[in-house]
Amino acid sequence: MALASAQAAVYNDKVVRQFAIMTVVWGVVGMLVGVFIAAQLAWPDITYGIPWLSYGRLRPLHTNAVIFAFGGTGLIGTSYYVVQRTCQTRLFSDKLAAFTFWGWMAVIVAAVISLPMGHSTTKEYAELEWPIDILIALVWIAYAIVFFGTIARRRVKHIYVANWFYGAFILTIALLHIVNNAELPVGWMKSYSAYAGVQDAMVQWWYGHNAVGFFLTAGFLGMMYYFIPKQAERPVYSYRLSIVHFWALIFTYMWAGPHHLHYTALPDWAQSVGMVFSLILLAPSWGGMINGIMTLSGAWHKLRDDPILRFLIVSLSFYGMSTFEGPMMSIKTVNALSHYTDWTVGHVHSGALGWVGLITMGSLYYLIPRLFGRKQMYSVKAIEAHFWIATIGIVTYIAAMWIAGVMQGLMWRAVNADGTLTYTFVESVKATFPFYVLRLLGGLLYLSGMLIMLWNVIKTIGAGRAVPVRIPAAPAHA
Repeated sequence: MALASAQAAVYNDKVVRQFAIMTVVWGVVGMLVGVFIAAQLAWPDITYGIPWLSYGRLRPLHTNAVIFAFGGTGLIGTSYYVVQRTCQTRLFSDKLAAFTFWGWMAVIVAAVISLPMGHSTTKEYAELEWPIDILIALVWIAYAIVFFGTIARRRVKHIYVANWFYGAFILTIALLHIVNNAELPVGWMKSYSAYAGVQDAMVQWWYGHNAVGFFLTAGFLGMMYYFIPKQAERPVYSYRLSIVHFWALIFTYMWAGPHHLHYTALPDWAQSVGMVFSLILLAPSWGGMINGIMTLSGAWHKLRDDPILRFLIVSLSFYGMSTFEGPMMSIKTVNALSHYTDWTVGHVHSGALGWVGLITMGSLYYLIPRLFGRKQMYSVKAIEAHFWIATIGIVTYIAAMWIAGVMQGLMWRAVNADGTLTYTFVESVKATFPFYVLRLLGGLLYLSGMLIMLWNVIKTIGAGRAVPVRIPAAPAHA
């Protein structure tokens, strides 16, 4: 009883530490695979035809590693930290929390093994086969029980807005995962989708775009609404705007998926609905960006000296840029030029590297010293170096892809006076080569920054020690 009472008096930071460390590890792994496949696109024969190193198998490994291993591990870890502090209570169940960690690691290891072996449903961001899908569902249910159970027994009446975003992300991803992965198993690692034809495509991109909208946006906005005010030591700029931002974003995002299917067999009206809701999305997205950046009102000088704050604020700049570019690319006439080109790749990575990557890194730089009883990271200069190397890498990457994408679109639609194509497809591939090399350079810079972070984290952990943090005796506002 005494042990249970002592445990209840402190936060469960053990599971947060586990998730935080593995976020950095999986970040390095995912980005290393990304750099490797970027090199493959520039020099396709570097793997000598080895099947499990082929681009078609490693590319889904890269996307799963950066989205679900790096991003997902970071989201679960930070949500466990934030929900305890804002509710001033210990996690609902230590055993279920531990299961979410080990279960999620098992999912990632299963992906690392199965995808290079060629086991894939071929669905974008949902390539994992049915046994792994079942494990994901079980882990996610446990995660939801821990998160919402913690909120249910909170000692603070108010539910802070970060928890609204984390909660929406948890519930929606459960719905998306279960519906899109309805499938008929025909072997231990083989299944067929429950849907067919254009219905399968529609369900897939309802899932695919909302994986972006809820996994890669709503969850990380939960991170933003907690860690930016904390690091800036300022209250969020407008709490009312944060609530409007939340409801407008989660309602609108659900309907934007069809913009991935312009000029396909999907009915034209459905394509138009996706386009309209994508354009509407600009308002709540920029509302959230403005709210985060304006939290620094009266404290802009902190950006000069605080590299962690720079990670967090610059991530919002990329969020704003990506959420302007996405609606613009959903307009049918723009999409006619951009679709199937590397412009889309540039857009995705401005969001992934600039928004998701930087907000996660900034949050971890805030979190890790506190989890190991230190006032700051082992090397602040290393954080500074990481920021500049990563930012230069992102700009190099996305600029190369934007130029390549627009060039590809213009070359593919260029026609001679007699109606024949001006360029062959091979000519467009040849013209793209220098930009693929530039992309590889940008990716190498970004990976280098991540390796600096890994070194800094290892040194910080080595110099610190895990210290239990007591829950405040009297409830206070978050």
